[in-house]
Amino acid sequence: MNKLRTSITVIIIALGIFALILIITAIQAASNSLTSSFSTMGSNAFSIRYKERNMGFSNRSRSKATHTTQKEVRNRNATLGIPITLEEARLFADRFVFPGSVVGIALRGPVGVVINSPFRKTNPDVNVFGGDESYLLLNGYNLAAGRNISQSEVRSGTPVCLLGAGVAKKLYGNQPMAAVDRTVRIDHVPFRVVGVLEEKNSSAFFNTSKIAIISHVAVRNHFKGEGSSYNVAVKVDHLRNMDLAIGEAKSVFRSVRKLTVKDADNFYMDKSDSIAATLLNNLGFLEIGTIGIAFITLIGAAIGLMNIMLVAVNERTKEIGLSKALGARSSSIRTMFLMESVLISLMGALLGIFSGVLLGNGVALFLNTGLVIPWGWVTSGIFVCFAVGLAAGLFPAVKAAKLDPIVALRYE
Repeated sequence: MNKLRTSITVIIIALGIFALILIITAIQAASNSLTSSFSTMGSNAFSIRYKERNMGFSNRSRSKATHTTQKEVRNRNATLGIPITLEEARLFADRFVFPGSVVGIALRGPVGVVINSPFRKTNPDVNVFGGDESYLLLNGYNLAAGRNISQSEVRSGTPVCLLGAGVAKKLYGNQPMAAVDRTVRIDHVPFRVVGVLEEKNSSAFFNTSKIAIISHVAVRNHFKGEGSSYNVAVKVDHLRNMDLAIGEAKSVFRSVRKLTVKDADNFYMDKSDSIAATLLNNLGFLEIGTIGIAFITLIGAAIGLMNIMLVAVNERTKEIGLSKALGARSSSIRTMFLMESVLISLMGALLGIFSGVLLGNGVALFLNTGLVIPWGWVTSGIFVCFAVGLAAGLFPAVKAAKLDPIVALRYE
């Protein structure tokens, strides 16, 4: 059989399987990283935030708003979302009474800031978060040294902070615990370090060690305006209480917002894993597209493999005739060509699988996830290529098996 034609067919089959395994492996690595990034609160937590949708308005729409009724304005705000104020967040925390629950108030601070110590400074890649005394519990952080921010410090906006392990190491080298009770400057604003956080699993989407946590009041005073929206986080003691807690929280926050029975919600209840679920759902569409590409490639490879096997039958007609003259059965001839076709297809499958897993785990390495091998798709790829080889070689094998030995021996 022509080695060049065989090699080209193997490569075509390998490309189809390679694309499939590569992207599936990369998607699984991204899924693992996403799950790690957005599961810090755990499955028994949810948050309340405002809907951030269709925030742009034209001048024309603004001018019409002055002629709408109060009910229309409320319904329009429900669709667009109204920022949650500190007063609303605190009022909810006071009113929400659910057994075994913990409520926290947070406000996102600046991203990509520089933190300076008297001797060193970080890269501009530190994220600042504003929280309260419950922030560590709600977000799965533990203290390595020092203490947590106190309730009185949160209320007064005292300039104290907690440093992530990566920030503390950057500023104080091999003695990150020495950061406690030192003064650092977060984006040129002085803060006293009261605690250092333990190292925590990070991902490509969020580095949990390059953070600084201050009070949400300090964020508002130093980095944000009054128009910023607060986030309210709630954690219950058990997953089975989630639905009851969400229902109770919705009722309480509707009363905080003074919404009537006919008014739509102008806030959003967000489970801790919903963001990851949404992103993973989007990755699923990429997976479907990849399967389509691999399927089309394998169809082309099957047609090419069939042509190669037909050429092989023509080139080996005399050999087939001689084998039959010496007593070879038609079933033996048919099995021989089928095995050759399947072998070529499986060679392409193994080459594609090895290359796809290898490069796909390069993506996993970049995303800081462990070794990823999509065993289900690997097995499926082998079976599919086996079926492709069988289907592509069936017609040439039957044709070879039906050759008359006398005619075959006379073939030129």
